[in-house]
Amino acid sequence: MKTRGTWLASALAMAAMPFAISSAFAADAPSMTDAEKATAKKIYFERCAGCHGVLRKGATGKNLEPHWEKTLKDGSKLEGGTLKLGQNRLEKIIAYGTEGGMVNFDDILTKDEINLMARYIQNVPDVPPEFSMAEMKATWKVMMPVDKRPTKQMNKINLKNIFSVTLRDTGEVALIDGDTKGIVSVVKTGYAVHISRISASGRYVYVIGRDGRLSLIDLWLEQPAVVAEVKVAFDARSVDTSKFKGYEDTYAIAGGYWPPQYSIMDGATLEPLKIVSTRGMTVDGEYHPEPRVASIVASQTKPEWVVNIKETGQIRLVDYSDLKNLKETTFESAKFLHDGGWDSTQRYFLVAANASNKIAVVDTVERKLAALVDTAKIPHPGRGANFVHPTYGPVWTTGHLGADVITLIGTDPEKHKDNAWKVVQEIKHVGAGNLFVKTHPKSKHLWADAPQNPEKALAESVAVYLISDLSKPPVMLNVAKDSGLPETSAIKRAVQPEYNADGNEVWISLWGGKADQSAIVVYDDVTLKLKKVITDPKIITPTGKFNLHNTQHDIY
Repeated sequence: MKTRGTWLASALAMAAMPFAISSAFAADAPSMTDAEKATAKKIYFERCAGCHGVLRKGATGKNLEPHWEKTLKDGSKLEGGTLKLGQNRLEKIIAYGTEGGMVNFDDILTKDEINLMARYIQNVPDVPPEFSMAEMKATWKVMMPVDKRPTKQMNKINLKNIFSVTLRDTGEVALIDGDTKGIVSVVKTGYAVHISRISASGRYVYVIGRDGRLSLIDLWLEQPAVVAEVKVAFDARSVDTSKFKGYEDTYAIAGGYWPPQYSIMDGATLEPLKIVSTRGMTVDGEYHPEPRVASIVASQTKPEWVVNIKETGQIRLVDYSDLKNLKETTFESAKFLHDGGWDSTQRYFLVAANASNKIAVVDTVERKLAALVDTAKIPHPGRGANFVHPTYGPVWTTGHLGADVITLIGTDPEKHKDNAWKVVQEIKHVGAGNLFVKTHPKSKHLWADAPQNPEKALAESVAVYLISDLSKPPVMLNVAKDSGLPETSAIKRAVQPEYNADGNEVWISLWGGKADQSAIVVYDDVTLKLKKVITDPKIITPTGKFNLHNTQHDIY
């Protein structure tokens, strides 16, 4: 057996898991050396596991097991798998991507690496070890105790307009001043930080890496820095804090992709306090061994978190008022839960169920599922976008990975009851492959990207719609061209529009090939004119950007 912290051997995985494939299929798998498997395993974790799962059972991405079969409602069986696709077909899919939202990897991976990955996914996946409370506590570090931290802000930074920017491939977060556009601090964190969340007080930034490393950044220090950290899982995506009155900054919660569990920590020190497994039955009544924690949000109406379990389609309301007697309320929605955001009143949470082409609506006051809304293929809202439609009243908006539309859902069951929890309009988007939509209460625009689109011109641009007249074609901004960066063969993907605190600027990440320079491109939201291109050498593969004020107050 390998040491804890590395994956168990395939032989042990086959013996331990009830869903092992047949020996006939295993015998057909391409051979690999131990060194090749180690390299492929690292690439898979960094590039593939988020969509396809550690056990390769699929979610947002397809099932990548060597062989799988599914019993349909009529009793017939459907079979497939990577072995059936074969080496040549797999290499083409990895290299060139698919119209369903998978990007091309021919400008990220070498030909040898593409060949390696095609062989790797035809072999049986290894199963990682579990992660106990004792192991979690062994990773816990407090660099600066609470009593040694300042009692007031020790710098002159405008904290409400700071952007926390993920530098994906360096395992860092850049804190950038939204006023000056200068870097305040570059902080070492976990690999490929997925999200940044702000404490209720606005003092602390919690960032979670895909390697499960949770870091706590204190913004009051003269130079903002990490004051505590803990590893919550081997693979993770989500974090939030306690925000209900009387519990501000008391707790933090982080969700694991592997192991499938969530952990509750002390909010000021990250001391691990509790671990809760999310394994269980899906909404279809089948057991799933890897139900990952997709997203977590903190309710401000009750001392609860909304915890969304991807593979099972179950949504849990977790009451943190008494950790020793933790209460969970679970209700069924649809598979596979991913990400979402609040409506404008912050009573209702809307979350995408990717595989079911639905949006689930959670009522955090009555503590129930309010609706399941059918949408176009593969909704992917990020946090979504809230605005008042000139005809339909308050709406929440999502884009789609698998459809060239932007969907508007009514969110006002009191004054616009006939429109509530219905798709009131579909706006024609420039193409499929959208990841983020964004607006701001002070803005007249709705911004939408398309970084997963296979067309270079679309992936490198963003569309800007006029909210007062959504029938008008959007203004297209070629972010790659506006950046002034040299033309390369790789697609420079424009991703995640993010407003500043005042709602008059929009920041867009631009990332291209492995060796290409990246940038953050800033536009004036009123004129749609270019304002600034941030190309500091420290800005390497910027992805998620989170304005601290907007994130703290759930403004989007």
